[in-house]
Amino acid sequence: MTAEQKIDWDLPDPFTLEIIVREEDTDRLGHANNVVYVRWLEDVSWAHIESLGMTWELHEATGKAMAITRTEIDYLTSANVGDRLILGTWLTGFDGRFRSSRQFQLVRPADDKTLVRAVSTHACVNMKTQRPSRAPKEFAEILSAASVSGGKGLESN
Repeated sequence: MTAEQKIDWDLPDPFTLEIIVREEDTDRLGHANNVVYVRWLEDVSWAHIESLGMTWELHEATGKAMAITRTEIDYLTSANVGDRLILGTWLTGFDGRFRSSRQFQLVRPADDKTLVRAVSTHACVNMKTQRPSRAPKEFAEILSAASVSGGKGLESN
């Protein structure tokens, strides 16, 4: 059984990304800086969506992208240099037209602590105009199929 199988995830079967906290990730207080957590959320989001087939090439072909409209982060405990972390994410909602949501949980397997919980919401935009736009059929199919129930997302905003 791997460490990931032992983690008490908030939702089943997360898409995960392993993170090792580096010296350059820390701030003057000696722990991972809040800006770095946002970067990690972005990294796992792209890795997840690309693994589902929503690649950058598909974004370019459709001229559409899902832009972040809100991120809510609860910092529960700090991460330090050398910590091995597992960041899990789930798509938790898609309204069938414009908006989607995603939930995150950052865990340190060494002590089974959840360090961060976060939720982000996204709106489909036209990449040229940056204006809201209906999600293309390809996005709708991927987002609908990958969304899990029971998470935080569109209905909680």
